[in-house]
Amino acid sequence: MAKKRAAEPDEVKLKKKIATKLTNHGKPEGDAALRSLKKRLKREQRKRRALAQRKKRAAGSKGAAAAPASA
Repeated sequence: MAKKRAAEPDEVKLKKKIATKLTNHGKPEGDAALRSLKKRLKREQRKRRALAQRKKRAAGSKGAAAAPASA
């Protein structure tokens, strides 16, 4: 049985958590919990971008060959 996907992506959840922490906080630069949330967000963004890059490279010359033919 496959894993169930979350209703909203981790990236969106983390952004919401960071936004609420920032609004409720007077001095956010010293907050370790906020810093760790930001790190987790950056990690998720890196994963997403790396996946997109891998897919683009996996397509290889197929994508590049199709573009000049249509021009």
